[in-house]
Amino acid sequence: MSAGPYRGFTLVEVLVALMVVALGLTALMVTVSGTARTSGYLRDKALAQWIALNRIVEVRLNLVQFGQNKDLGELDYANRHWHYDTRYFDTSNANMRRVVVRVWAGDTATKGNPLAESIGFLGQAIAQPGLSNGIDWRAGSLPGGAGPGQGPQSPVNPNNGAAPITPPGTQTTPPQNTPNGGG
Repeated sequence: MSAGPYRGFTLVEVLVALMVVALGLTALMVTVSGTARTSGYLRDKALAQWIALNRIVEVRLNLVQFGQNKDLGELDYANRHWHYDTRYFDTSNANMRRVVVRVWAGDTATKGNPLAESIGFLGQAIAQPGLSNGIDWRAGSLPGGAGPGQGPQSPVNPNNGAAPITPPGTQTTPPQNTPNGGG
């Protein structure tokens, strides 16, 4: 019996091929898990931002919280438990305060950086609502009795009766045709 050339792979070649495949699959799994983790983080960040913006709207609608400097709370949103910290800061305007809302996932024992932070402003009205009805805002009237198109900054006629402004290089009247070629 003669020993002929056998066709196939040696054990070393099979082990090298398995090692290459294992490294490729490991890199793929790391990429997929990183993408999933990033997607979850972005989802949580978007939800936390919505909670912060909703809290600012709640503060604006409920002026009972205006006199306090700090407000903590918890809520369930999107099948998760969240907590927020609302703080009020004075501004240079005595009728206005800055509102900062920070939101974390979990209960109040959760520490670390907040997932979202929103800043808004809360003010007290200078006048009663509805007292500006003396001005017809649709007609473009201005304070001081100037009617539409007559004030210094009127949106109806910005040139105040002057001739319209035409850009350079444009003609305002159509060219005249002369029988002798213009001369």
